[in-house]
Amino acid sequence: MTVFLLIFFSLTEIILLVAVIFFFMRLKKSEELVTKLQSKQQELINKLHFNAQLENELMNTFEERQSELAKLDRLLDQKAKRLKKILAQADEFSRSPQFLRQIILTGHKEGKPVSRLAKATGLSIEEVELIIDQNF
Repeated sequence: MTVFLLIFFSLTEIILLVAVIFFFMRLKKSEELVTKLQSKQQELINKLHFNAQLENELMNTFEERQSELAKLDRLLDQKAKRLKKILAQADEFSRSPQFLRQIILTGHKEGKPVSRLAKATGLSIEEVELIIDQNF
């Protein structure tokens, strides 16, 4: 009977040893899987960090472009106001009596007809003839 107990305990120990080896192998595979997951997690974190940096760079570039556009818009408004003033001055000058007189006299000296001079200056033919008669 002791022999049977000895064989029984030996077989039980061998079965337990096989079970321990089996669980040890499963544990090794689980550790490898956890190690792979950790490395993949680190890669993901690195990619997320890289994407965050790119996003920051894009936002900074966008802000710079926005400020440049705002600056250009202000400059364009200033130039438009200046051009309006210049156009107003030119319009005033072109309607001044001295300028109209000069155009009429210069055109008359060049041999242009009175009707054409009247049309160019916006005056009547009689007014153009009067200006010409006053100077000749």
